[in-house]
Amino acid sequence: MTVRTNKVRRHRVVIVGAGFGGLWAVKCLKGAPVDIILVDQRNHHLFQPLLYQAATAALAPSEIAWPIRSMLHDRRDVTTILATVTCVDMAGRAVQLADGSQIAYDTLILATGARHGYFGHDEWEEFAPGLKTIEDATAIRGRILAAFEEAERETDPVRQQALLTFAIVGAGPTGVELAGTIADLAHDTLPRDFRAVDTHRTKVLLVEAGPKVLNGYPDELSNYAKNALEKLGVDVCLGAPVTQIERGAITFGDRRVEARTIVWAAGVRASPAAEWLGAAADRNGRIIVEPDLSVPGHPEIFAIGDTVSVKAPDGSPVPGIAPAAKQEGAFVGETIRRRLTGKAETGPFRYHHQGSLAQIGKGKAVIDFGRIRLRGAIAWWLWGIAHIYFLVGVRARLSVALNWLWIYTRNQRAARLITRPNGEAAID
Repeated sequence: MTVRTNKVRRHRVVIVGAGFGGLWAVKCLKGAPVDIILVDQRNHHLFQPLLYQAATAALAPSEIAWPIRSMLHDRRDVTTILATVTCVDMAGRAVQLADGSQIAYDTLILATGARHGYFGHDEWEEFAPGLKTIEDATAIRGRILAAFEEAERETDPVRQQALLTFAIVGAGPTGVELAGTIADLAHDTLPRDFRAVDTHRTKVLLVEAGPKVLNGYPDELSNYAKNALEKLGVDVCLGAPVTQIERGAITFGDRRVEARTIVWAAGVRASPAAEWLGAAADRNGRIIVEPDLSVPGHPEIFAIGDTVSVKAPDGSPVPGIAPAAKQEGAFVGETIRRRLTGKAETGPFRYHHQGSLAQIGKGKAVIDFGRIRLRGAIAWWLWGIAHIYFLVGVRARLSVALNWLWIYTRNQRAARLITRPNGEAAID
């Protein structure tokens, strides 16, 4: 079976993935002589930079995710399909869907993102979930909140301390933000709500195999972040590669720590797009593309975002962050437009770094704009303004701004919900 539309057949661009890269390609193709079919296995676009806030009860999922159809309701040139792509028939120029149907394309853009990467230890995922989707966030939120609930009625001090111990693996932006926010939650929000347990006894471990937190940031900002985390009570463990994760415990360096809640923020692996194409990939599964972001030997197929490995002008790898995906999506959209209108292409993709931002805890953040480096309260306010600006819609911006203001002034988090599918326990 072939998926068909009622539109007159024009040049068809199929985009797989409605993340930042895919949506920016859609945006930049507005008015081009094309029909666009946007395929995603979820019906919503997710603002991933704030996903950790949903995992730590600061924001509700609906504040950082929006229905794709609603976002594109005024784009009559775009057809949205909820489906899972399983492979690409390059000879027949069609993508295969999980239900056996297929969608023909003239140009294909793969913006399929990334998944968790456990460095060859996929068995750890059961005990240390990663954070990539709304489902991940709500599951981790449930684990975190349920740990405090169980600690409230645990009478054995050793088991109680294990429940109050949280281990975050990986000290990149996500790990740092998670560690700082969990510490804020335990020390500022929860103490007044519990009677039998002192949530100030919560231990947060941030485990990193490398020598610094926020690798890639200048040393002065990295050192500030480490010191700020330690002032929040986070135990920052550097140069400590993880050697074992099991149910309720983690081993790193020469330490074994009982921790009932472990979160993985250490690595990612690209989607299987390279396998679909039989294309060359790096060790993390990212497609090695041409300078114009097309797949070698297939100028009609582009790959963008976390799906690809591409170099910045200085030879360093382009980071897997939202601004990079947006720039790649915009570049590919403009390239397709120029091809169809007979204009010269713009040349190779050139990434323009717009800065790096990371929140450490309430009222603290670091920002690296290159020559301008900020930290502390000023950085935190700018971090908040920047994130609010890029949210979709006035309602979401107002809701998030009010939530953050309420947390900042009242230490209260409204999204403290434990959701358990079919009554399952939030903690095993």
